[in-house]
Amino acid sequence: MRSSVLSFLACMAVLVLPGLAHANVGVAFVHGTGKQTNALADYWTAAFVDSVRQGLPNPANYVVINCDFEQYMWDPEAAGCLAGQLTTFINNKKITSMTVITHSNGGNVIRWMLSNPTYDSRYPKIINTIRWVDALAPSSLGTPLADAVIAGNSFEQSLGWLLGYKGEAVTMQQTSHMAFYNSNYLYGTAGRPALPRELWAVVGTDVDSSPLDSDSYCGGYSLNVGLETTQNWLDDCSDGFLECSSQGGAGYVWFYDTEVSTDGEPLSHAQSRRNCFGLDVILRNDV
Repeated sequence: MRSSVLSFLACMAVLVLPGLAHANVGVAFVHGTGKQTNALADYWTAAFVDSVRQGLPNPANYVVINCDFEQYMWDPEAAGCLAGQLTTFINNKKITSMTVITHSNGGNVIRWMLSNPTYDSRYPKIINTIRWVDALAPSSLGTPLADAVIAGNSFEQSLGWLLGYKGEAVTMQQTSHMAFYNSNYLYGTAGRPALPRELWAVVGTDVDSSPLDSDSYCGGYSLNVGLETTQNWLDDCSDGFLECSSQGGAGYVWFYDTEVSTDGEPLSHAQSRRNCFGLDVILRNDV
C-alpha cells in the first residue's frame, strides 16, 4: 500500500535528516459541496475525525474546515475561505507538515489552490506545508448527476437532497465544465502538468442498500438507498454519486475501496466520509 512505502521512506529520511523528526505534523479535513458551519458534526462526524487524528504525534493538531462550497471553487467563499482557515491553522499551531483529507468537491477546491499558486498570496505557504492530499471520492471529472440536475430532467427532485440546488458548485461539476477547467486551469489530469503536491484518490466502486445487510446502515441507510437509485444513471463502477473514472481522474489512485476495506465492502459516497469498513484506520495510519 502507498502509505507503507511512504512510511518507510519517511523513516529513512529521518535517519538522514534528523531535523525532520521535529516536524510539527497536522491534518486538515476539507468537506465537499455545501455551505458548512459545523462540518465536524454535520459532515464528517466527531467519531471519524477523532479516529483519524489519533494517528498524529499530537492529535490536537487538526482543523475541520467550514466554508461555502456551493460557490465556484475559486470564489472567495470557497478557495478564499479555505486558504484563510488553513493559514490560521498553520500559523496558530505552527504546523510544518500537513496532510489534507478532502471529500468529493473538496478535492476540486484544493486542486484549484495547488494549480494556481499565484492566484492568492496565501497559497504558496499552504502548498509548501502540504505533504500530500488524501482525496476521498473526489469529483475530478465531474458527474452526470450534475448534468441532470442543471438540465432539470425527471429525477431532479430526488437529487435535491444530494446536490442541494442549482448552485454554482453543481454547475461547475457538470462533466463538460470540469473538462474545460481541467484543460485550462487545473493540474493533475491526463495531459496536464503534475500537481506540486501529490493527490491520492480513494475510489468508491459500488453501493449496498439491502435492509437485511447491516453494512448498508453505515453512513446512513436512507442515503445509501438514494445513492443506489442514482447509480442507475452512472457507470457500473460508481459510488452512487461519482463514477470511478471521475474519482480517479486526477492525481493518483491510492486504492479502490474493496481492495483494502473490511470484508471487501464497497464505500458509497456517503460512507467515504465515515467510520465505515476500516477507512478511518487506513487514514489514521497515513497522516
